Amino acid sequence: MMKCQGKVLPFVQICRFGFIIADHLLSVLLAAVLHLTAVILVLLVAWEFVKTSFEVQTFQWTKVTNILNTEGEIRAEIKSAPKCSLSRDCPPDRFALSVRSGAGDIVGPRICFNGKTIMNNVLNNVGEGLNIVVVDGERGVVEKYGFLNMDIGNRDDILAYLKEIQPGRIVLVASFQDVATLLTDEIKEIFVGMGSSFITSLKLKDNWVFVGRAGTKIKSVFEKQAVNDEKTNAFEKWPNMVEVAGCFPRSLNATL
Repeated sequence: MMKCQGKVLPFVQICRFGFIIADHLLSVLLAAVLHLTAVILVLLVAWEFVKTSFEVQTFQWTKVTNILNTEGEIRAEIKSAPKCSLSRDCPPDRFALSVRSGAGDIVGPRICFNGKTIMNNVLNNVGEGLNIVVVDGERGVVEKYGFLNMDIGNRDDILAYLKEIQPGRIVLVASFQDVATLLTDEIKEIFVGMGSSFITSLKLKDNWVFVGRAGTKIKSVFEKQAVNDEKTNAFEKWPNMVEVAGCFPRSLNATL
């Protein structure tokens, strides 16, 4: 016999009461675990959706604006967000673009043209050196893209690749890690012919982004360089990431 709240109860009855409490607590605990698991799964799915939307950019965000029509009814108007995450839409005679260099030796560059991400980490098509996209300037069609390894690549192959780019083609370039080991005067002159002003001063581990037009020698405003300097570097041995974005003209005669 045992006492419970001042009363004498049989041991069997006390055990039975304890089993009921334990069973109830177990049910509550199990329900809590299942609820927590569901929340975690929802968060993971949401994270994958957000990551894909912002990194790959295969789909543009849209915003819905309620507009009152002439009949007094509310209708929804779908407006596409500006291409390549620009702050505004580009006019019909210009292409939207955004070019970002790599960050350190971990995060690769990203090149977006006319609303589509052509190269980035998520697509797994970037590499050490100069990441390049070549576009037909009149039609806005991407002809080829890839990366030129400026550390262990073949200098003759790199030069041949650049010489094959036909005049008038729009060229988008983003650096990642080493960009200067195989950078010869002849290679520099090709980029100068595309409108680059910084290529002649580019050194090991500098960050560089550039958009120009082959064979025109028109100085491009779509160019930035971050110099490798231990005093100002953002990532220890690596300088700040750089980016250019805006509306690039379709016409050969248009000013940048």
